Amino acid sequence: MATVKVHHLFPSAEMAQDSGGLFSDYQFWMCKLSVWGQASTLETQQDTCHHLPQFQEFLRQMYEALKEMDSSTVIERFPTIDQLLAKTCWNPFILAYDESQKFLIWCLCCLINKEPQNSGELKLNSWTRRLLSHILSAFRLNIKEVGLFTQSLGYAPVDYYPSLLKNMVLSLLSELRENHLNGFNTQRQKKISLSKSAIVCLWLRHLPSLEKAMLHLFEKLTSSERNFLRRIECFIKDSLLPEAACHPAIFRMVDEMFRYALLETDGAPEVLATIQVFTWCFVETLEKENKQLKFTLKTYFPYASPSLVMVLLQYPKDIPQSLWHQPLKHISEMLREIVEDQTHRSYGGPFESWFLFVHFGGWADIAAEQLLMSEGEPPDALLWLLAFSYSPRDGSQKRAQTMVEVKSVLGRLMKLLRRPTLSARELQTAAGESQGGDPRPPACRQLIRCLLLNFLLWAPGGHAVAREVIALMAQTDEVTHEIIGFLDQTLYRWDRLCVEAPTSRKLARELLTELHAKV
Repeated sequence: MATVKVHHLFPSAEMAQDSGGLFSDYQFWMCKLSVWGQASTLETQQDTCHHLPQFQEFLRQMYEALKEMDSSTVIERFPTIDQLLAKTCWNPFILAYDESQKFLIWCLCCLINKEPQNSGELKLNSWTRRLLSHILSAFRLNIKEVGLFTQSLGYAPVDYYPSLLKNMVLSLLSELRENHLNGFNTQRQKKISLSKSAIVCLWLRHLPSLEKAMLHLFEKLTSSERNFLRRIECFIKDSLLPEAACHPAIFRMVDEMFRYALLETDGAPEVLATIQVFTWCFVETLEKENKQLKFTLKTYFPYASPSLVMVLLQYPKDIPQSLWHQPLKHISEMLREIVEDQTHRSYGGPFESWFLFVHFGGWADIAAEQLLMSEGEPPDALLWLLAFSYSPRDGSQKRAQTMVEVKSVLGRLMKLLRRPTLSARELQTAAGESQGGDPRPPACRQLIRCLLLNFLLWAPGGHAVAREVIALMAQTDEVTHEIIGFLDQTLYRWDRLCVEAPTSRKLARELLTELHAKV
């Protein structure tokens, strides 16, 4: 029945002239909005005000039609709907008139795709939320209506304004009093200090403020030389973002910005590391502030399997090291089922699963260590998990080829694992390209370098030749930085998990210091 109604309300372009109706009204108002937006003369303002009742009725009819469709159908029927709604959002006469705001917001909500499947739908969601935030900042509806709407979107009620204003006034009075006592001789440009709760409320109500905080964090991370994870952790905690992200609405917006940063940089190691550290800080704060979760995990990760999130959230430190292979196997099996089984598309494609796993990337590092410590045949579950982690875009066949290649290298390395003395050339040969095969893809080479570095840290004979092997590996600045990142991330993870490996830890610190001094 809904399909029949959609076609009746939205005739094709050829039928529009004959049937008139909403489609022709749409074209008329598009032209009007363009004229109103380009001129600010008295005549234009008078024309705008004259048409406000009719335009409000048009918005109401638009909403009645849009609510019957999904977002993709809306865009298909009205390719310029974003232009019409954007022009409307920035017209103060329309926003101030009667119930136009309410109908405009309802129309915008129809554009939000609850399960975005591609980058275009993700961008449309982000664009729509920015417009919603702009309208909410100038809301003129009664307080009850605002509360109902903002609650459904996850925003805080507007009653934080008095507290925010009081905090600002007290801060100003304090500064003025101090300046007066100092004879106005102070040379510092002091800033008003807001409480954490006020900042969280501000971010909930004013998206540009949250975006600015995220941009400031990214600027800190990129403006200086390559940062170690401890320094990244300090930046993240100082930003207050992990604490604010305990509110699902802020977590979702921050996570969306991380997603775009990951896509724009094509999975840059710095962004991956930042997402992992942020997630660690966020989970710690969540556990500290919420003895019992105020919100379900589904509100933080709406497109993920709840059972998978629960397993990923397990803190390895609370599990005996000898049993780490069990949650790893469970994680791998659930991820593989979601990624390769067509019946689980409700959780998104491979990218969504990989993006979720990136948040808890420490599990991938543990998997690499476990492969070198496991007796007998390398478990397929761990091989698959690493292959997927390093190259999520691969199909199942290509991923299987990577698993075969990695398994072959592991077999050669395991033969050398117990030998007390080794040569760098032996290790290089063991990790080298297989005879007569095609050159390895970059992601496969990176994965094998990770396994070889783990071998150097854990094998008894690896310590003596570690510097020589790394010198053979680090032939480019890119690989050198990759090795530095691996060592830094390994030490950071060992510290968090309280891994007792004094000899390996000492070697990793020395290698990290030496390599960092060279770049």
